[in-house]
Amino acid sequence: MILVTGATGLVGAHLLIHLLEKKQTVRAIYRNATSISKTKVLFEMEHKPSLFAQIDWVQADITNLPQLEIAFQEITQVYHCAGLISFDPADEELLRKINIEGTANVVNLCLAHGVEKLCFVSSIATIGVSPLPTLPCDETHEWNPELPHTDYAISKYGAEMEIWRGYQEGLAVVIVNPGVILGPYFWESGSGELFAKVAQKFPFYSSGSTGFISVSDVVQPMIQLMESAISGERYILVSENKTYEAVLKEIAAALKFSIRWMVTHKWMIALAWRVEALVGIVFGKKRRLSKQLAQTLFDSTQYSSAKISKELGIRFSPVSQVIQEIASVYPKI
Repeated sequence: MILVTGATGLVGAHLLIHLLEKKQTVRAIYRNATSISKTKVLFEMEHKPSLFAQIDWVQADITNLPQLEIAFQEITQVYHCAGLISFDPADEELLRKINIEGTANVVNLCLAHGVEKLCFVSSIATIGVSPLPTLPCDETHEWNPELPHTDYAISKYGAEMEIWRGYQEGLAVVIVNPGVILGPYFWESGSGELFAKVAQKFPFYSSGSTGFISVSDVVQPMIQLMESAISGERYILVSENKTYEAVLKEIAAALKFSIRWMVTHKWMIALAWRVEALVGIVFGKKRRLSKQLAQTLFDSTQYSSAKISKELGIRFSPVSQVIQEIASVYPKI
């Protein structure tokens, strides 16, 4: 039986569909009944309610070892997709607890239960910087602790260290490092917020760029890697490196919105994160922008997926095509 953590998130929910279509027996963990509804909506929109009924749901939290122990009974493979995404400095401790301690729990139970293989969904945020600006970042570039990093990136790097610890103790592992993941139906989080912002005609964009990929192009390589003999390797998953400007304008065009765009300058973002920090202190409002995140909005880092393409022969969908597909199912306003 296969266990999927984070099954109520974008990657985990889409992964469930792909695994069940391959006739796999799947167990998925959830924290509360409400969270399952998002996954159920995905299955219904994809016209696969019969597959949803085949999922063995177990209530558990990756930071709650006794609950997680129950979920691991009779498990042979684990896809660890669970994790917290937050750029609020106030969530530093929570990020470490969920992303690092939670991953340590998953690794320990994999070892204790003799799990055959573990796949961990990390992020390009843990990929080191290329020594030459003309060369894209790849899996050989190591994390530099001297550079500024968001608390989220630090927690994902710490989680990777737990995965490699498991590998050293005999657990077969693979890590995937996706870029910004584009996918439908999860409109209130992750890349769904990009579509929501455009739909609200939010006109600002920064001058930076990063790697983008569709959710299907994340889960399919994960399954291929788990079905292969590959272990102890990590893979960047990026379809294209694109500017935020290009992606936002493509989303607007796909949604058929006309927006007068305005570039955001560094001084504007610097002012924004300071104001947001003050509001957070005074009113206790959750922050969405930190100093470190603000800096990344102007980075133009390029990423290479040559390794996964060479080893598995994978070709990713163009980002423009993915945006069109997502826009076609975006709720009409």
